[in-house]
Parts: sequence; C-alpha cells; structure tokens
Amino acid sequence: MKVLFLNPPFLPMYSRFSRSPAVTRSGTIYYPIWHAYAAGLLEDRGHTVKIVDAPAEGLTRGETLKAINVFSPAIAVVYTGTPSIYNDCSVAGEIKDLLPSCFVVLTGPHVSALPEESLSLDRRINAVARGEYDLTIAELADRLMENGGLDSVNGLTYRAGETIISNPERAFIEDLDSLPFVSKVYKKHLNIRNYFYAHCRYPVVSIFTSRGCNARCSYCVYPEKMFGRRQRQRSPESIVSEFEYIERELPGVREVLIDDDTFSFNERHTIEFSELMIKRGVKVPWTVECRANLSLETMRAMKRAGCRLIVVGFESADDGILRNIKKGLTVERMRAFVKDARKAGVMLHSCFMAGNPGETKDTLLKSLAFAREINADTCQFFPLMVYPGTETYEWARRNGYLETTDFSNWLTIDGLHNCVVSTPALSSKDLVRFCGRARREYYLGPRYLARKLLRVLRSPEEMKKTVKSARVFAKYLLREG
Repeated sequence: MKVLFLNPPFLPMYSRFSRSPAVTRSGTIYYPIWHAYAAGLLEDRGHTVKIVDAPAEGLTRGETLKAINVFSPAIAVVYTGTPSIYNDCSVAGEIKDLLPSCFVVLTGPHVSALPEESLSLDRRINAVARGEYDLTIAELADRLMENGGLDSVNGLTYRAGETIISNPERAFIEDLDSLPFVSKVYKKHLNIRNYFYAHCRYPVVSIFTSRGCNARCSYCVYPEKMFGRRQRQRSPESIVSEFEYIERELPGVREVLIDDDTFSFNERHTIEFSELMIKRGVKVPWTVECRANLSLETMRAMKRAGCRLIVVGFESADDGILRNIKKGLTVERMRAFVKDARKAGVMLHSCFMAGNPGETKDTLLKSLAFAREINADTCQFFPLMVYPGTETYEWARRNGYLETTDFSNWLTIDGLHNCVVSTPALSSKDLVRFCGRARREYYLGPRYLARKLLRVLRSPEEMKKTVKSARVFAKYLLREG
C-alpha cells in the first residue's frame, strides 16, 4: 500500500516538528522526525512510502498537491501544529478532493489533545491518529488493505458517517530498539542539507534515543499528549550502532543532535552509552537536551564520548516560578550544574521562558540577570507559548488570561512565536518586549561577542554555523531594537 507522510506547506522555513512550532529567528528547521520513524516502520513492513516536507523543500501548496497526485497514496498522514492547524486541515481536505479514495489522517500533539474538535474543522478529513502514531498507522494500513473495520485500531479517532468515534488509547512502544534507525530513513527519503539547527554544526542529523519524559513540567505538550510521562530508552548498543551508521553512510554529517525530551534521566545509562561510544571509536560530535541536574561525573563521561553542547531549559531564575511549573529544580541546583558543566568542558545553550504562573517584572529581571551570570555559550528567550493539553494552557484558559482562542494568533505575521497570554501583572506585549530586550542585551553584550569572536577564529565549523544563523538572526535583533 502507498502511504504518504506530509509536512504540509505553510510559511517558508516553518518548523512544525519543533516542540514549539514557528519560524525561528536563527533559521532553524527541524527534521520531520516522527513521520520518518513511522515511514521507516511501514517500509519495513512492505509498504511503499513517500515523505514530502514542504517547508524544508520550499514547496508551494500547488507544488505539494501535484507531488501527492503523482504518488497517488492510499493513506495520507498529515502532521499538524497548533499555530498552523487551520492551514493544515485545509491542505488535508484538498488532498481528499484531489484523491477521493485516499484515507486522510492527522497526527501531532494539537490534534491528539483536541481530536474531535480538529475533525470538526474539515469534514473531508477521515481520522486523527493520537499520540505515538507509528503502530497506529501500521495497523490502519492493515485494516484498509483487508477492507476491515477500524474499531480495533487503538489510538485512532475517526469519522463514521455523521459520528466521530474515539478508540481506546494505544499502549506505548516499549522496545524502541525494534524501530528502524531514523537516519536510514533520512538517507533514503530526505536531503539532510535542508535541515539546520542554529546551535549545531552543519549539516546535522537529529535522532531520538528515548521517548517519554519522567519530568512533570506543566508547559510541555510532548509528554502529555504524544509520548507519556515515563521515559522509555533505547539500549546503548542500539544508539551507538546508529552513530556508526551515520559515520559510515552519511559521512558529510558534522554533528548528531539527540533531541530527547530529557536524555539523561538515567545517568547510569548515559555513562554506559558514553563508555561504549569511546570503546567503539565513534568520533562524530553530538549535542543533547538535558535537565540542569547532571552530575560532574556524567558530564565528564559525555565530554570524553564526544558531547559538544548541552541544551538546558532553565526557564526561570525564581524558585517560586520553578515550583509553579513543576520543574523539580532550584536556582542553586542550576547554578551548581553550570559550574560542573564548565569543569567538564561542555558547552551550554540556555533556554528561558517569560510569562509562566507567578511571573512579574521583577522575576523577569532576575532571569535575565541569571542568564548573564551563568554566561552560557548561547541563549534563547521566548514568551510563554501555551498549547492545548498542557496544564499551563488550562491555567491560562481557566483564569481568563487567554487573549484569543484563534490558534492562528499563536504566531506573528512573520511566523515568529507570539504570546496570547496576559495576566494582571504582565501583558502579552510586555512579555514579547522583554524577550526582545533580553536577546539584544545577551547577544550584543561585550562578553558574548568576545567569546564568539574567539570561537570563530579558532574553528572553521563555528564560522560556518555562525554565518548561516546570523544572516537571519541579525535581521530580527535589529527589528526588535
């Protein structure tokens, strides 16, 4: 059976597969990673698959539909995002008009949180595959090939005449080693040079080594609506074998991004992986996303194994806000983590969020002061983005802090992150203005510029990465000024 996996056209360089979908100031564009995993699984089971990534390939709606018509799939799997949901449903409906016999199914965290509402946006769409959808799409293909009923396909919400039926939740995949290497799917179906992460060397390959997250952060939609609140990990052997595959089959790759929600909850697993990387002689550098509570021992092991940079969500420098968002960390613990990261010789990319419950002008300034104190190698500030299915979205809705429920307003006209949350203490405009100020003060400050100049002079790779992202980023910094 022919199965299409579509990242639909929207705005140029729109990163729909980001945890917070938008056009980025740095030019970052994410791999369609969940589509790639599902496509690889279906291909292993004998289906013919095609991945069309319209934003990365620069395809218009017309060009996208033409490519789909030529492929003529029996199933079209369309990934969606909260800010682009109306556009995404419209494109999905047009596929149905073009190919009436095609079964059109939506995926992604937004439709997983609001499956019935999403189907009501366009009656031409057949179904939503909720949450982790690899096996849901595989079973759907089996049922359609057999002309069987859909009531046994767990994780599926589907249209049956005038009725919308939601089947039971699907159990999560426990044996992640059984899934194909996503890098193999990239090699066959995508052009890796279409993808760019500002904090990584270019070209980069993005993989996952686990699914689910043990943390309870109130703002994060992936654990809540996609992969669960329990981390499931690939074995160190599986992960290292994929690194070896990348080195062998994708020799142009300069870095691997391990994009797990939290890579190192199990520090023993992290050390075992690091030791195996060293034993097997893997040389490609890697970047990883971690919480700010790693031990010095673990970070030293990671560094020896090739870890170049850790992406860390600090979010705030106020302990009250950290408690409110269930971060499970304190400012002092985060400060100690930064000192240990420096001792280990690992670079840091720090992330801060403005507008969480309890935020005031004073707490914003505390976060900016903390960001400058820890002096991470790179830093980002975003206004609070609330997504259906999260506790933070419900907090904003329940208290009347949402300025609108029109999801198209989640982005600016340029596709940048917008803020639609105003509290008695801070308006949405206050939060957006603060983030612009914080970025300017950080990236135009003498400490950052001096450090960046030294790195650029020492490393051709750093020069290449900096020039590529700075072209886009400088435009927004100047505009915000």
